[in-house]
Amino acid sequence: MSSLLMPKATAVWLIDNTTLTFEQISEFCNLHVLEVQAIADGDVGQGILGFDPIINGQLTQEEIDNCCNDATLYLKKSASSLPERNNKNKGPRYIPLARRGDKPDAIAWIVKNHPEVNNNQISKLIGTTKDTIEKIRTRSHWNISNITAKHPVLLSLCTQDDLENAIIKAGGSIETNSDEN
Repeated sequence: MSSLLMPKATAVWLIDNTTLTFEQISEFCNLHVLEVQAIADGDVGQGILGFDPIINGQLTQEEIDNCCNDATLYLKKSASSLPERNNKNKGPRYIPLARRGDKPDAIAWIVKNHPEVNNNQISKLIGTTKDTIEKIRTRSHWNISNITAKHPVLLSLCTQDDLENAIIKAGGSIETNSDEN
């Protein structure tokens, strides 16, 4: 479930238009009870226009009425009819120029410690060409004498989760207690 849209403005509207307790409003808006009380006293949020959660579709009038009648109930956000956001990676991340020279070192680490990871996975993970990966695998890269295996996460070229997923997908295993470098 996603977070509430404009929580302070929603709290202002709930304070002005309902008989909900400060605790109920603070729980729904994810604000501290004292902050809700300060909004009600006019100490905080002066000039904030109330945002109607019913029109917005975040609450129903029945839900508000039920909670107004029973102070032990808490507001529940209405289910959205919108599809869930899908965080897809839209391609390789930007790597600063100063970090691009570290890519061969990261490739060498993956090839050395997890040879089961194929070139396509490494290419997506590090953001390099398959030709470069193959040259490092066969030790025919033009700068192979200066390439030292370094962990790609420590070089900030990928995340630990992405690296682990690539290793698992390739059929490898993740070592939990290791001093690899």
